[in-house]
Amino acid sequence: MRTSRIKGFYNLSIEERRKILKEFAELSEEEIKLFEKSLTTELADKMIENVIGVFPLPLGVAVNFLINNKDYLVPFAIEEPSVVAAASYMAKVTRENGGIKAEADEPIMIGQVHLAGVENFEKAKLKILENKQKLLEIANSQDPVLVKFGGGAKDIEIRVTQHEDGEKFLVVHLLVNCCDAMGANAVNTMVEAIAPILEELTQGEAILKIISNLAIYRKARASVKINPETIGGKEVVRKIVIASKMAEADSFRAATHNKGIMNGIDAVCIATGNDWRAVEAGAHAYACKQGKYKPLAIWRTDEQGNLVGKIELPIAVGIVGGATKVHPLAKLNLRILGVSSAKELACVLAAVGLVQNLAALRAIVTEGIQRGHMELHARNLAIMAGAKPEEATKVAELAVKLAKEKGRKISMDIVEEALKMLRK
Repeated sequence: MRTSRIKGFYNLSIEERRKILKEFAELSEEEIKLFEKSLTTELADKMIENVIGVFPLPLGVAVNFLINNKDYLVPFAIEEPSVVAAASYMAKVTRENGGIKAEADEPIMIGQVHLAGVENFEKAKLKILENKQKLLEIANSQDPVLVKFGGGAKDIEIRVTQHEDGEKFLVVHLLVNCCDAMGANAVNTMVEAIAPILEELTQGEAILKIISNLAIYRKARASVKINPETIGGKEVVRKIVIASKMAEADSFRAATHNKGIMNGIDAVCIATGNDWRAVEAGAHAYACKQGKYKPLAIWRTDEQGNLVGKIELPIAVGIVGGATKVHPLAKLNLRILGVSSAKELACVLAAVGLVQNLAALRAIVTEGIQRGHMELHARNLAIMAGAKPEEATKVAELAVKLAKEKGRKISMDIVEEALKMLRK
């Protein structure tokens, strides 16, 4: 039976892990070979400007995810140790509690046209509304393929904003269903097409014509319910709830709280060829929706004492277009993930963010974030100390042992000592 619950995945060799992936996602030998060399400099030169090479990131897989009763192996492209391990461990905990529930909105993006110099705002609004159908038709004529698949421009909103110096601007929002694309190119093309018409209707000057990354109509949500006994007991749950409230009360803490959430979300976005900067921008802007920077995930207990976690944030991602179809590994990672729509990918990302947050909070309120992180980071320190790749794991294990014997934490001098001992 196809399952993401894989015991001891961490202890397997790279070849053994790839074999599991091959069976799970029904990959071919040619696809498996892409893990060795996927993005060539020739292809990179076609993707961006002034190319001088490629910059690979470690690509790992988080196991154990059960989201909406479906098993997922989740690719992470990230350089930071402990993130994949933490996600896999906490996914296992959520799995033991029935898995993660997630949902996502329709893929509606906002395209903005900002107009300056409008003298009569009420008259301008009426003119725009009178010509709404014409504006939508012009927008949709720019992308008949998107319209064919049920997407396209669906509605128009009008806002008035004011700068602190008193100057006012008319802002027109074009709401576009982007289907399974992130949608930036389609939306930008559409707002550029309707901008001249809006200038005529409002007698204003269209200064900005571009997508907004605050995708309030394209949010994703995830939730979990955890039995205290599966996460360390009632005392751990009590501290996690307090830690959540602390993030709600303090923007300084909320920033780090949310950074941990984005550790996972960004890594999956990168692995699937999505614009992680756009998702980051939307997430942090959404965190300020109440006028103060707040945590994206919160934790409470229910009447039975279970730990209940919820997350909500805008997630504008796609499975078609952009790097998702150009980068060979992005295509392969989407195959491994097994998502069939942008909405499903958004659900996975929300679930990953929630799990990542829970893993971080549990570590912080118990043993501290550094213990597990530094033990996993020991392999990096081993390489920095001069260990060969084949020596790194043994050096790291020996360094962890030495640190415990000395009653110290992992540090470079302990790793260097471990390397000398190994080479004796």
